[in-house]
Amino acid sequence: MMRERLALSLVLALTLGMLPSTVGAQTPPPVTPLPPATPAPSTVPTPPSMPPREPLPPPPGVRPFAVPQELVGRELGLDEAVNIGLENAPLIVARIGDYIASQQRVNQALAPLLPQLSASGNYGRLHSISSVTGDAFTSDFGSASVTASQLLFDFGRTWAAKDVAKSSAVALKEVLESQKLDISQLVKTQYFTLLLSKRLVQVNLAALDRAEVNLRSAQGFFQVGTQPKSFVTRAEVDVANARVNVIRAQNAVNLARVALNAAMGIAVNAPTEVKDLLSYTQFPLNRDELLAEAMRNRPEYRQVKAQAEASDAFVRQTFRDFFPNLFGSGTYGVTGVTGGSAIDSRATSGFTGSGTEWNVGLTLSWSIFDGGGKIARYKEAKANLEAARARVRDIELQVWQNVEQSYLNLGEAEERIGAAQKAVESADENYQLARGRFDAGVANIIELTDAQLALTQAQSDEAQALSDYRIAIARLERALGRR
Repeated sequence: MMRERLALSLVLALTLGMLPSTVGAQTPPPVTPLPPATPAPSTVPTPPSMPPREPLPPPPGVRPFAVPQELVGRELGLDEAVNIGLENAPLIVARIGDYIASQQRVNQALAPLLPQLSASGNYGRLHSISSVTGDAFTSDFGSASVTASQLLFDFGRTWAAKDVAKSSAVALKEVLESQKLDISQLVKTQYFTLLLSKRLVQVNLAALDRAEVNLRSAQGFFQVGTQPKSFVTRAEVDVANARVNVIRAQNAVNLARVALNAAMGIAVNAPTEVKDLLSYTQFPLNRDELLAEAMRNRPEYRQVKAQAEASDAFVRQTFRDFFPNLFGSGTYGVTGVTGGSAIDSRATSGFTGSGTEWNVGLTLSWSIFDGGGKIARYKEAKANLEAARARVRDIELQVWQNVEQSYLNLGEAEERIGAAQKAVESADENYQLARGRFDAGVANIIELTDAQLALTQAQSDEAQALSDYRIAIARLERALGRR
């Protein structure tokens, strides 16, 4: 019995302590909670709405960037965004040009194996005066010739040079494929970043609505004298902060849209809208096949292997420099001379001469010693080959590391979604309880504000977890060499 009385006294003291004090020793009025259905109007001044900023005009003197028609009046899907990026990204166009140029270097390396044909000709006039007779002589002369040559044998030097150029072209092709994977991952990342920014706008707008409801309730309690003015002031601060967060979230959407447009290689002020894919769907994968798939598909791995093959071919090429070259050649040409003499400006008889000439033969050229230059080039090529093989081993470790880390990050992001959703449920329940306690007059504004902030943070964490999960999928696909 005594314990019940003590407990009742403690509850009564805590209840009275939360009521506003009055002058003297007057008995405090009973708690009369304000019904939520009749809130007082908010007195927080609404800041003037600023007009939206117009996009900047395109830079002058620059070729216009495209605005694809599929962007106008509709939401863009993820695959559509990736395809736009692969078609318009300037870096991909640059890599394509590099690859085409490397293919022409293969033809250049093969050119010495084919017949070589050259032509030459000359024409001139000779004027001379005899110092004995004083006669003046003028003659015209000229010749024309065609020379054909064919490399007969060079101990495989040219074939090795062709292998170097071909392997280098393969390496540049893999650079192109790697660039495509990078663009694909970048577009996916910016796509889900834009979705996250849009989701956070909704979260902050909901937080602003709750803050305004809290403010109206605090004002109502203050008007009936059951809550102090500080509760109203605190609620006004919460409303102002919520409005600031909404403005920041809306600007984050604009920045994310600009980043996505730039990733797709289109005009940065394009009105891009995306479909809301920010939800959880299980990503299918075979854990035992991930590394094998990555080793097959990763262009970086194929690139360094091609570079190692090019280094091996260059070793063969420099070794064949120690041997001679054998050429077959033939020349056919005509020559002619016409002339006359003049004495005292009187023309005399002229003369004419012409003929043809041809020759065929073999030419053996061999640089027996060049001061050790060929030996040094050969040793350099062998050292480069060892370095290229070491890079192959290094990229194997990098691929393994990338796949392992991406796999672990995907699992972490997937587990975080469930935890974040549970946190939202708990935070929402906690807020509803705090809301009810505040409306009943048994909780202060601090408790309600803390519950409101916790709910907003939990909703933001849930959106962030969903975005991180989709981005983690994109990174794992990049690590596996998938687009």
